Amino acid sequence: MDPAERRNRLNLYRRSLAEVNSQTRLAAMEITRAANQWVCDLVAYEPGKPIEETARELGLEPGDIIKLASNENPLGPSPKAKEAMAAEIERAHLYPDGGGYALRSALAEKYEVKFENVVLGNGSNEIIELLCHSFMKPGAALIAAEHAFVVYKLMATLFGADYIEVPDPGFVHDLDAMAKAITPETRLVFIANPNNPTGTLVGQKEIDRFVEALPEHVVAVFDEAYYEFLPDPPDTLKHVRAGKNVVVMRTFSKAQGLSALRIGYGITTAAITGLLNRARQPFNANAMAQAAALASIQDEEHIAETVANNAEGIRFFQQAFEDRGWEYVPSFANFVLVNVKDGDRVFGGLLKKGIIVRAMRGYKLPEWVRISVGTPEQNQRCLEELDGLLAD
Repeated sequence: MDPAERRNRLNLYRRSLAEVNSQTRLAAMEITRAANQWVCDLVAYEPGKPIEETARELGLEPGDIIKLASNENPLGPSPKAKEAMAAEIERAHLYPDGGGYALRSALAEKYEVKFENVVLGNGSNEIIELLCHSFMKPGAALIAAEHAFVVYKLMATLFGADYIEVPDPGFVHDLDAMAKAITPETRLVFIANPNNPTGTLVGQKEIDRFVEALPEHVVAVFDEAYYEFLPDPPDTLKHVRAGKNVVVMRTFSKAQGLSALRIGYGITTAAITGLLNRARQPFNANAMAQAAALASIQDEEHIAETVANNAEGIRFFQQAFEDRGWEYVPSFANFVLVNVKDGDRVFGGLLKKGIIVRAMRGYKLPEWVRISVGTPEQNQRCLEELDGLLAD
């Protein structure tokens, strides 16, 4: 093939490719116009960077990477949970118990509520979605704190509802201000306690005052994913037992170390669980997750070990930040939010060293990073690399 013909064919290929790309863009525009506008406007949730992806990108060994980005349990699952998972493999050809009888019964007994007060979710995130399925629509409103878990805003937007953001001075939920923000259109108020990503906690007195003043058309949702790390947690379940429009969400992803299985639960009134059960998929909690969660409840030793490791890690990081004069938010959870002046730069610098933390620009905190507690060795390595970066 002579050079002139080769050039002609190459130009023909380029024109053909440009035409295909143009048609693809037009098709995308057409289908986007047909979609719900609030879905098109949604910015998708960005999870913590996975170890495997980081290893591929940087040419590192996965075993050399420390992930302190997603508030996971560095000790892993309970040995009893591992045994339960292994046993469940033999029944993988069977559908799970769609009603979650054994796990819901165990949770009801543990928290002194009735069986019908418990609903299971594919992670506690699904409970958020089920609540929005039940109560959110265009014209309805969801209230949350300014620096609360970003999924609340995503879910409100997904259902075309209004998202009302209330300032949180000192990064702590201002429940009095949130109560004042309630209107006739408000249906849900989310209170993350401890809050992610700030780690702050609202006390019993503020909670009781807020619930007592709650209008009948509003549901208060207490997101307690980090409940087990609290030595003296506020009692929100008493309001469920009293028949208030309160939902308490908890998870097996944090203290129990079952993040990969996606299993969480809500405890609320029978009337509200009835709505959530109508909205959920029939087999939303898989059999292995149910078995592992049930075993985890019974392994108090593993929970105690996890809580002790976390308390030591929180003390380590906060004392180190105090000694260096770095601004941080005292945490009641399993992570610490620290001001490093440029969160994106520090995130990128640590990533090159094989340490994954969470940059906070998506939470309107571009100067900050969130560091999850790891093992003592992981915490020490993270601090050493942080020292090197912030000394530059």
